[in-house]
Amino acid sequence: MSIPGPFKRTRIAPTPSGFLHLGNIFSFILTTALARKTGASILLRIDDLDQLRAQDEFIQDIFDTLNFLELPWDEGPTNLKDFREHFSQVHRLPLYEQMLQTLRTNGMLFACQCSRSQLQQSAPNGIYPGTCLHKGYSMDSPNMNWRLITDRKKEFTVRHLETNTSIESLPGDMHYFVVRKKDGMPAYQLASVADDIHFEVDLVVRGMDLYPSTLAQTYLATQLPPNSFRDIVLYHHKLLNDENGMKLSKTAGSVSIQYLRKNGKKKKDIYALLARLTGLEPNGIADWQSFAYAFNEARNI
Repeated sequence: MSIPGPFKRTRIAPTPSGFLHLGNIFSFILTTALARKTGASILLRIDDLDQLRAQDEFIQDIFDTLNFLELPWDEGPTNLKDFREHFSQVHRLPLYEQMLQTLRTNGMLFACQCSRSQLQQSAPNGIYPGTCLHKGYSMDSPNMNWRLITDRKKEFTVRHLETNTSIESLPGDMHYFVVRKKDGMPAYQLASVADDIHFEVDLVVRGMDLYPSTLAQTYLATQLPPNSFRDIVLYHHKLLNDENGMKLSKTAGSVSIQYLRKNGKKKKDIYALLARLTGLEPNGIADWQSFAYAFNEARNI
């Protein structure tokens, strides 16, 4: 595959809601390999807006795991203290609020009071029907989600690393997505777009499971004043499954790197395990460079 470039910046953006697992590392390696191939700087961005779930032990695990596996990053925090003091998303709340107010001023939002249980009853298929769209609730009322007004007919362009561009539209279950939660905190989709614009990210690597998020974020970028996210290039990789063919994830309780490390696994053991899960011959694979080379040779990336 011919790789365009150069790029200015990409990012590794874990959410500290649990310990990192092999699926995370697989994505990080692909990000690192593409960054080194295209000249992009690697930013470590830890998405910690959900303060109840973003525990220090999970944030520390990010640094421990990256250092243990010798996965590099060029920008961002160097340790937990540095992150808390300088790089937490909490420090960028004014940035997110500015984006929210821009959308509000331009009439792009509506207030929604629906609870999760109400949504499960009214939309068991997971597609929010716009229940509160025309109810005229005040945006300043307490306990209101702010949702983006979306157009089912609107098409937009997504730029792919491997296939240039595609014309897309929002899937049904992404219409009227939340941009500010009932607790007043910005939602993931908005914060991610704001951060990518703020840090001038122009290359994003993520799993195919996040393609709906790509569509939501790209749509959101089209509703904002001209911005760099509209031109961002994305690479969506296949997901890494365990020996039973199940997707590796924190919610599924996948074995963490921390667990493997505490049970005596060395760096080369973890890279060899990763190789086996991706169908590669593990002999000779002992670091991210050798894994990336073997994976790229096998996949022609």
